[in-house]
Amino acid sequence: MTDPYDPTAEGARTDFESRMSYTDYLALDDILTAQHPRSDAHDEMLFIIQHQTSELWMRLALHELGAARAAIGEGSLRPAFKMLARVARIFEQLNSAWDVLRTMTPSEYTRFRDALGQSSGFQSWQYRLIEYTVGNRNRAMLAPHSHRPDLTAALEAELARPSLYDVAIARLAAAGLEVPEAVLSRDVSAPWTPDPGVQAAWAAVYAAPERYWELYELAEKLVDFEDYFRRWRFNHVTTVERVIGFKRGTGGTSGVAYLRRMLEVELFPELWHLRTEL
Repeated sequence: MTDPYDPTAEGARTDFESRMSYTDYLALDDILTAQHPRSDAHDEMLFIIQHQTSELWMRLALHELGAARAAIGEGSLRPAFKMLARVARIFEQLNSAWDVLRTMTPSEYTRFRDALGQSSGFQSWQYRLIEYTVGNRNRAMLAPHSHRPDLTAALEAELARPSLYDVAIARLAAAGLEVPEAVLSRDVSAPWTPDPGVQAAWAAVYAAPERYWELYELAEKLVDFEDYFRRWRFNHVTTVERVIGFKRGTGGTSGVAYLRRMLEVELFPELWHLRTEL
């Protein structure tokens, strides 16, 4: 019988009395004690952790989207490609998380649903900030956050700056492609309205990818992200329908009906519509 493995023999540290440990660095004491079920239902822990981890992934997505937008604005497209690819993979992780939540049955959920009160994922300010950052800007969606001036201020600040899609379109103009002046000077806080001139500019990129390779790749990175984002929305709908059917959401929305309407929202419409004409 071989002797038990001793990591200290290879120099592994085991004394952390005066050193920073893994637990310290990751603030695991805070994270792992942040789950506070409000019922005695076994599956409430799953529900809480599912949503907490989703919010952590969204925090990283916002970190990457903000950096990607800044890089695109400066004309540094290649670093932005890496960041946008990472955001797409983040949403792949978020998609996989629905598979875990779908192990909860309707009867298991009803055992703690009342404990949620009126709280709902509809009220996720980070999700709203992601939508605002990429270009889906609906001021009506500020209302669920009006009780928190700090969150409202963060969302208002995002509405005041160009979205990820706005800066991408500005790159088209910077490359000499014809973009309508009304688009370049538009009120960036307003919802995006599909524009035929913008679609024509993107179509020109797709018609000559060798000439506009970086813009071509930028377009595909945006489409990749929206592809995963749409899948996330679709998985959300199917998970909710599987667990609660067509009941109203805890936050007061129409539940599945509301989520299905969200499936129709396009983040980068011109990049999808141009495919028909190519």
